Amino acid sequence: MRERLGELMQKDAVKFVGRTIFYFLILAALVYLYSYSGIDQPHFIYNEF
Repeated sequence: MRERLGELMQKDAVKFVGRTIFYFLILAALVYLYSYSGIDQPHFIYNEF
């Protein structure tokens, strides 16, 4: 089983798909964190005045 998995991981197509999914997940996490942080909203220190 391990040998077959090792052979499968050596194929270029599998490497390409794996890296594409990996980088997409990183990009999606960064977009989520950016939208969650509220950078596009103005931040007022003195809201009560």
